[in-house]
Amino acid sequence: MSSRYELRFSGSGGQGMILAGIIMAEAASIFGGKEAAQSQSYGPESRGGASKSEVIISDEPVDYPKATSIDAMLAMTQESCSKYYKDVKKDGILLIDSTEVKDIPEGPFKLYSYPIIDTARNELGKVITANIISLGMITELTGIVTHEAIEKAVLSRVPPAFLELNKKALQVGFERASELKAAG
Repeated sequence: MSSRYELRFSGSGGQGMILAGIIMAEAASIFGGKEAAQSQSYGPESRGGASKSEVIISDEPVDYPKATSIDAMLAMTQESCSKYYKDVKKDGILLIDSTEVKDIPEGPFKLYSYPIIDTARNELGKVITANIISLGMITELTGIVTHEAIEKAVLSRVPPAFLELNKKALQVGFERASELKAAG
């Protein structure tokens, strides 16, 4: 049985999906004692087009850095959801931004839907924190890294002035995902 766990963060360029992938990889490798590989790709236009960041987490060295059978995927836009969801494996997790993704895909995966961007805007006053909220949600939904590891990874990446805001964003993510799981 393989210990390989594949994550995909997808959205449009400028939403912080690449950074989310980097932070998740660092949470697993630097703060979680696991092996991780992170890769990314953009649509033809870097801002606005579908972009994705993939993270492979394993107990053994990662021999192939591309995600082929996704355990958990985040889709922040309709385009990224429609383009990338087909790789989510049976019993995998698909987390979508409920405000942005209206054409909801069907498949043998667990679907979680939440207004991530609206929450960032309305509760934290900064849309840019949506990627950190989503990291908190993915961490809670998958358990692939600890809350402590993801928090350390986030805080090691953000400017000092934004530490509290990002801590709060992560906490919001943990709590909302926990509520979604309970409602499950």
